[in-house]
Amino acid sequence: MSQYYNPRRTRNIFDPASTEPFRLSRSRLELFMSCPRCFYLDRRLGIDRPPGYPFSLNSAVDTLLKKEFDIHRAAGTSHPLMDTYGVDAVPFQHEKMEEWRDSLRRGITFYHEESGFFFTGGVDDVWVDPDGELIIVDYKATAKDGEVTLDAEWQGGYKRQMEMYQWLFRQNGFQVSDTGYFVYCNGQTDRKAFDGKLEFTVKLIPYSGSDAWVSDTLMAARECLEQSEIPQAHPDCDYCAYRKETAKVE
Repeated sequence: MSQYYNPRRTRNIFDPASTEPFRLSRSRLELFMSCPRCFYLDRRLGIDRPPGYPFSLNSAVDTLLKKEFDIHRAAGTSHPLMDTYGVDAVPFQHEKMEEWRDSLRRGITFYHEESGFFFTGGVDDVWVDPDGELIIVDYKATAKDGEVTLDAEWQGGYKRQMEMYQWLFRQNGFQVSDTGYFVYCNGQTDRKAFDGKLEFTVKLIPYSGSDAWVSDTLMAARECLEQSEIPQAHPDCDYCAYRKETAKVE
């Protein structure tokens, strides 16, 4: 990783003196909530956190799920998973669907005038019910014993992710259901052999939340970036704890 990783970045750095809108992704707002110090170092000073290794298997599951749901999107039919869980909906057909999915290039975007941010996020899928109300859908993949749930503390980030997508679609003028769904794929490890394939149990998990916090959090992120001093680290930030301890011995 060290051969390619350069922690210093020269583009998309926040300038408090600039009057131009600043692009802020969903993942960076999540970073602000995780640790204001890391967020400031990243967006204001151009110092990235070390990247994690890519979850290639998870990406493969995402890609295949999108292809599968796109078959029903083109046909205007419900997916068998929807029928199994009693969800009266079909995959949403829209000319910007691929754009909304592409978080690296654009995603779904809204200019939040109060903060001056172009806020963006790349959604996995969108369904629509008979009344025209959109349902935000996120794909997740794991491999664990037992039932998959959303009960773990670290999965709070998943829930906030869903709420941010709901907020973005509402700001773009769509009617959006308070209830979204996680298509959760759990790799099975209790098979007798691998045999060149990994089998999954697919579960649809509903989540009803609130996006009322998003606008205020965007404003708080703006205030953080406008500071002249680096903010305090979140007490649970492993990255900042590592930097602090290494500084003591260097």
